[in-house]
Formats: sequence, structure tokens, C-alpha cells
Amino acid sequence: MQVDIRAAARFYASRPGENTARLLRQRLQAFWPHTGGDRVLGLGYTLPFLPLWSRPDRGLCVSARLDTAVTREAPSERAAGIHDCLVDEGRLPFPELHFDRVVLVHALEVTHRPDDLIRSVWKVMKDDGRLLLVVPNRAGWWAHSDDTPFGQGTPFSPRQITRRLAHAFLRAERHDGALFLPPVAAALRRLGAVTEAVGHMLLPGLGGVFVIEAVKDVYSGVPAAPALIRAPRRIYEPGLTARSCAGRHAARQGDPSAKAG
Repeated sequence: MQVDIRAAARFYASRPGENTARLLRQRLQAFWPHTGGDRVLGLGYTLPFLPLWSRPDRGLCVSARLDTAVTREAPSERAAGIHDCLVDEGRLPFPELHFDRVVLVHALEVTHRPDDLIRSVWKVMKDDGRLLLVVPNRAGWWAHSDDTPFGQGTPFSPRQITRRLAHAFLRAERHDGALFLPPVAAALRRLGAVTEAVGHMLLPGLGGVFVIEAVKDVYSGVPAAPALIRAPRRIYEPGLTARSCAGRHAARQGDPSAKAG
């Protein structure tokens, strides 16, 4: 964790933060253009992005800010229709199998217990739920810039994220990149839009962050083929009782004391 913490709430209140949120919202909306009446949970710091799926006539939308130096601070203004709270990453205060969709932004890279956080997410997701995860690219500019929340924690590679999700019985289905412009140019709105379009088409793996959609891997703990259980062979001959059959079987196995009845 960096000594000079850049809180997410203050970053997104600035002009570079507003433009960053706008660019990232476009990529998130491409993954989930419609959620209907689904229950949506945002973990980490997701208040700039949850308005994509929050409507008065739609399902529950909850912002759960993680209790870390980067995500603890609340914004001065909150979007209507979004319930906001502060939570511990290892013990989410929500019922199991409660949310249809979970969004993680500024979460895995800033927590000291990423595995506990993913396990908690698995519990509150429905079995057919979907997870949308945003993490900084360890090879990108944003992970090495102290001026944004994406540079305040531990960045990841795609393989690291896929492996960590698999350990929590989550399967990554789609990958994409976002934030292709360097952080120093984040305030340039027109340049950011052009860079995003070009980077998405030509170099999706070189974005400043990765966007990953995952689902529960409910079959990962099930054997590929059922175990073959052999039942004991019974010897049957017409006219013999069950006791006689048992005696004949013992005699054929070499027991001299066994006699057929």
C-alpha cells in the first residue's frame, strides 16, 4: 500500500476522475447493457458506476464501500436510488445467494485479504449470478501512477486473476481492457475517447485496467466421471433359498466348513 493515499472519492470528484469514470462506464455498459430487475451489489468503490444499472423501477442497487484507506471515504453527493454502506471485506452483511450481479472496482488491489473477499462474493451471489471485476493491469501505466486509486494497491496480470477466481470456484468468461490513455492525460476528454476506441480494437491487452466477467463454476467440485461401485456378486440357482446360495458361494471361495442347506 502506498504511503500517500489517493482516496477514490476525491479522485472521482476531480476533472481527471470524472473523465476516467466516463470512459470506464462505457466499457462496463458494453458488458451489461441491461440488468432488468436484477439485484446489483457494488463492492470496493463503485458509486461512479452503479448509476448505469440503478433506476427507480428496477431492482435493488447497493454500494458497499470497503473499509480501506482508498475506499472508506464517502462522496459529498450520492446518486439517487443507490443504498450506500461501509463493509468489511471478510464478512459482508448480506444474505447468501442474494444478488444477481456483483461489481468489484477498487477492491481486490486495495484489500489485504483478496481471497476472503472473493469467497464472500461467492456466498452472496446467486448460483446463476454474474461478477464484473475491474483490476489494474500490472503492465499498464495506471498501476504505477500514485495520482489515481488504481495505483494505490497490488496490480494483477490476467493469469493471476483467472487463477484466483478459479480457487474461489468462479470461472472467467470474458476479458477486455480499458483506460488506454496515460493517467497524465486523463483530463483530456476528446483524446481519451479516441484512445479508448483505438486501444479496444487493436491492443485490448494493454489497457490500464482489465475488465473481467465471471460466473460461478458450480461443476468444478464434481468429478468428471462417476465412481464405479461394484456390488457383491450373487449366485442364484433355481430351487435354492437365499441361505443355500450363501453356502454355495462360501464353498466356492474355499471355506470347507460352509455347506449348502
